[in-house]
Amino acid sequence: MSGAVQELFVSPDGTAKGLYGELIDAGAIGAASTIRASHIEPADGGGWTADLSPSGGPVLGPFPLRSEALAAEADWLVRNRLTPPG
Repeated sequence: MSGAVQELFVSPDGTAKGLYGELIDAGAIGAASTIRASHIEPADGGGWTADLSPSGGPVLGPFPLRSEALAAEADWLVRNRLTPPG
């Protein structure tokens, strides 16, 4: 067991949302679609940004490492688009 975790957030109507990952075969639990929620891009002058505008969010960064931009992207999406308010 790798200890890796992939979360799915299920709404009362049964719709599930989550960050794309390969730990769960979403097609195995029903019809699935994937949409782009953000873009990780090289920043002018160096580093990386997480552009969350496709999800109605901000541009985060720049971060020195791409992995840091990916982590910030995932954190923002989970806090602002996947978990219910409250």
